[in-house]
Amino acid sequence: MSAFVVGNFLIYSIINAITPGPGNILALNTVSNYGLKRGKPLFAGIFVGYYVVQAICAIFVYGVSSILPNALGIMKYIGAAYILWLAIHIASSKPPEENENKSASFIKGFLLQFVNVKIYLFGITALTGYITDYSTSFWVLLLFEMIIATIGTLATSIWIAVGSLIQTFYKKHYRVINIVLALFLLECIYSILK
Repeated sequence: MSAFVVGNFLIYSIINAITPGPGNILALNTVSNYGLKRGKPLFAGIFVGYYVVQAICAIFVYGVSSILPNALGIMKYIGAAYILWLAIHIASSKPPEENENKSASFIKGFLLQFVNVKIYLFGITALTGYITDYSTSFWVLLLFEMIIATIGTLATSIWIAVGSLIQTFYKKHYRVINIVLALFLLECIYSILK
């Protein structure tokens, strides 16, 4: 696997992880409403859920590659289409509105990840777009999913740590930030389809 492919995998992963999604928005809202100490159980639930969902994605992609190896080629195009949709969505999105108060529980953060379609698509797209052309070994797929979960956890931690700063900065400059992120995603599509 070339450094170019790994670099694009990381770019895609970082952009996808840092953009507003259900986990990041809930974490930002929780730290704003409850503070870091009272929000810790919810944050832990989000983090653990992220790793479990990414392991499920690795199992899914491994199963598909073992049973239907030609399906991965098709999934690459589906993944590219999803990244294109994500780029368009990011380029045209506005800052999230304030959410209502949420209770800060581990189970709420954990269960959120199981209904968070973004991270399922994120994990499956990253593997089929960048990794399965080089390896369909379960352990390689699981390794890259754990890298995704770690990047996602770090991104959510950033939203938690500097939530109010990000929210203020993002609201001021969201259009430019979103367009730059969308352009990076378009480059990722190019690298998948070339």
